[in-house]
Amino acid sequence: MQKVDRRSFLKATGAATAFTIVPRFVLGGPGYVAPSDTVYIAGIGAGGKGESDLTSCAESPHAKISFLCDVDDRMAATSRKNFPDAVYYKDFRKLLEKEHKHIDAVTVSTPDHCHAVAAMAAMQLGKHVYVQKPLTHSIGEARALTEAAKKYQVVTQMGNQGASEEPVRRMKEIVDAGLIGDVHKVYAWTDRPVWPQGIAAPSGKHEIPEELDWNLWLGPAQAIDYHPAYLPFNWRGWWRFGTGALGDMGCHVMDPVFRILPIDYPTEVECSATAAYEGFFQVARYTESCPSSSITHLKFPRTDGKGIVELTWMDGGLRPQMPEELPANHEMAQLTNGVIFEGSKGKLIGDYGSEPLLLPLSLNEQIAGVPMTELRVPEGHYVAWVEACMKGYGESDLSSKFEYAGPFTEAVLMGNLAIRSYQLEVSEGGDSSYPGRKKLLWDAKNMKITNFDPANEFVMRKYREGWSL
Repeated sequence: MQKVDRRSFLKATGAATAFTIVPRFVLGGPGYVAPSDTVYIAGIGAGGKGESDLTSCAESPHAKISFLCDVDDRMAATSRKNFPDAVYYKDFRKLLEKEHKHIDAVTVSTPDHCHAVAAMAAMQLGKHVYVQKPLTHSIGEARALTEAAKKYQVVTQMGNQGASEEPVRRMKEIVDAGLIGDVHKVYAWTDRPVWPQGIAAPSGKHEIPEELDWNLWLGPAQAIDYHPAYLPFNWRGWWRFGTGALGDMGCHVMDPVFRILPIDYPTEVECSATAAYEGFFQVARYTESCPSSSITHLKFPRTDGKGIVELTWMDGGLRPQMPEELPANHEMAQLTNGVIFEGSKGKLIGDYGSEPLLLPLSLNEQIAGVPMTELRVPEGHYVAWVEACMKGYGESDLSSKFEYAGPFTEAVLMGNLAIRSYQLEVSEGGDSSYPGRKKLLWDAKNMKITNFDPANEFVMRKYREGWSL
């Protein structure tokens, strides 16, 4: 961070003797934050989620939004009004090259396909980073960012804000207290996507808006023609740019699973996905688009030696069966995003934004007696990151630092690896499901599927020429 040399300051103000008192107004008046107590932040991706990310970071009295970067002037308009003193760039590479001496930390709020390259570029310059979820577009990128955070000793946080809120901490205390016993089965689900998926790729030539630098928007993704179907939000449903419903909500809904249970990297994954049809029983293989709905099954070894944890993820409106312990009209039926832990003594139902519910219902009477042992984050996910940047690497225990968020993201994206393998065309005859519908076996140390080699192309994405980590 930029430092103000006190001795030089005193000399410059004529306060060279020990008896001279410098009035507070000279130092900036009430509420003034000295430059040495300020985190100078650059926002890569200033519109959409980037707009709210920057606004939330600015709630810290130590944050100064000094630079903005967006490839689309239309998306950046509000942030430029909110932070009129911030210098504006379109290319984050030029921003970091020219201004790195004046930047302490960077927020990355781009579409998923640019997360890793932008975050890595900042970390290599020693900048602290806040990166929206999912941390990366591919498993290999997540592993690389995890290792880079440790190598460059920077403060990191993934943007799954629920990880810093009350419900997940209370859920952990309840499970740790043994109220539902040992957990070996979990269900997690979301109502997403709320954007188009399971459709054919758009076609036709369209004029690129003058406010948009389409080449920069593509970034490391393989080049295709501009189409308004991708912007500003629907890129999430296309594998080239997004990570579908699982990538969008998995890092929220599945956070309690990884935060609470003693699990390691997954060892196997399998899935099934909705097919689209054209004509009479003619299956349309839309391999560029994420499916409209899917179910993913993951297995994790417990690190305490008590067997495995099976996790089933559902999206696109699919959901687990209503627990038998609940009446037919229970409000759980309205949970659009949720998680169910099945333990040897009972069940826990919750999501990342509401209080947990235990089954059988009589167990809820014991919740009040469970002590609050987990640290709370009253300042919130964003301000906690800014304050950690003030302290430096290793001085703060953030909710979603890359040491945690990296392996977590790898596991979430394993589901997408399975789905994309499911969509593969492996024969000229048009069979687009991999042989045998077998589960995929994962060697986490070497980041490799060991029983179906074609799936390994989805471990690490191929960058367009001129782009790299």
